[in-house]
Parts: sequence; C-alpha cells; structure tokens
Amino acid sequence: MTITRVLPFRPPCFQLPARLAGLSVALLKATALEVAILAGHLLLYPSGIAQERRIAEQLPSPDAPRLPAESRPPVVLLHGFIDNRSVFVLLRRSLAQHGGQHVESLNYSPLTCDIRTAAELLGRHIEEICERTGHHQVDIVGHSLGGLIARYYAQRLGGDERVRTLVTLGTPHEGTRVVPLADAHPIVRQMRPGSDVIEELREPAPGCRTRFVSFWSDLDQLMAPLETACVNHPDLIAQNVRVSGIGHLALPVHPAVAAGIREALDLATPGTGTPATGTENGLTVA
Repeated sequence: MTITRVLPFRPPCFQLPARLAGLSVALLKATALEVAILAGHLLLYPSGIAQERRIAEQLPSPDAPRLPAESRPPVVLLHGFIDNRSVFVLLRRSLAQHGGQHVESLNYSPLTCDIRTAAELLGRHIEEICERTGHHQVDIVGHSLGGLIARYYAQRLGGDERVRTLVTLGTPHEGTRVVPLADAHPIVRQMRPGSDVIEELREPAPGCRTRFVSFWSDLDQLMAPLETACVNHPDLIAQNVRVSGIGHLALPVHPAVAAGIREALDLATPGTGTPATGTENGLTVA
C-alpha cells in the first residue's frame, strides 16, 4: 500500500539582499524626514519672505574701530530655488552659537531667471557686508541653486578675492537631470548638464583663491546623477563630503551636517591647516 503525503502549499519567499534591504530602510527613513522637514519649512516660509533686517546696533559709525583682520569673517547664507532665508533658521543658530561669527542670510527674488545676474547681485551684497563689518572676506554657505550662484560669483566674476570658503549643500555643480518638466523655467535650464552656465564653470580657473567644500548626499532625490553635487575641477581647491542617510531638504537642517559645516569653516582659519585638493570624506547621519 502506497501512502501519498500531500504537503501544504507554501508560496515562494523572496528575500531582498541585505544591502538592498538596508538601502530601502534608509530610503524610507530619509523620505519620512524629508516630508517632515518640508511640512515644517512651509510653516516657516512666510517668516523668510522679507529681506533680513539690519538692526542699528550692527551698523558701526565711520569712526568705529574695524574688526581685527584675524577674527572670523562673516558667514553669508544663500538659499536654493523658490526658497528663502527661512531654510537656514537652525543652521544660522548653530553657526552663531558655536563659531561666534557674524551670520547673515540673503534672499534673491523667486523671479530670478539668470544665474549670472544673481551672481552679480550677490557680489554687490558682499561688497556691502565687507564695508559694513570691516572684513575683507566672507564665507558663504549655499544650498542647492544658492551654491551654484555663489560658485559662479567666486569662479567667474572675480569673487575669489572676497570669498574665503564656499560650502555648498546639494548643489548641481555638473548639472542635474531631475524633473524634466521643470525646464519651463529658464534658471532650471541653466542647471542642466551641458548648459552655458555649467560649461562656463568647466572652463579653466587658474589662481582661483576660494576654497570649496561640497556636501553631497547619497539619498538626494534632486541630484541626478548623485555625484553631480561634487566639485570636480582641476584648478579649484575642493573637498567633497559624502553624507549618508538624508535627502536634499535635510542638508541645511540636520545637526550633523551643521557640525560638518562648522568644521569646514574652522579649517580655513589660519593655523588650523587646509585639506588637500580633492579630499573625500564621509559623514553618516542615519
């Protein structure tokens, strides 16, 4: 007598490789954080529409002594596309508390249609800041498009005389291909690979004195490809810092990135040394 045993049907179990599973979890966490940051930023956005007020106590009289040359230069914060200075609320507080620098946030018009024009306007703002504070140079932190505007000023308009260090956060230095439908806006077209502006930034820049530090994220949804947020130019003093675990909107908000920015600015202070050209560091914030 033959007994046939019928086993219960079990559907096949598909298991993601550990690396992909880890990436999926990190992506979900980063996306959730991006949504939370976006919600908070929308609440703060109205507070940053107007230009920052310069209170009377910050304006020295013509006879007032100038700040010593060896003190830290002012830090200028420059926001990204269709954004405003409210994106830097937390970063500004971090820089002011830990570094003691004079920090100012600048707005450029959401109707800005040309990176070159915005860079020229940035130059005029920086001249005014230097005159008012008595400093010869400033440091700049630019998020996304803001970093590209600041780089154009430093590299193409002689701004390297005024900009000691430029820190960029998720800036499309080589152009990004994300959201093709956004090409309706002329400034988005300038942020595409192969645009006139991107090609100008590829041209030789011998003797450029500005030091560039680029923070780029491996989960940045707006950088395509991701490495476009790195500065790769043979004539520039550049350091690229890979950030793991967060997306585009979190770069100017996350405390670990703020600490990295403070360190980058500290390294530019005389006596502390300067990283070698092309140095690649990693920063994990997950």
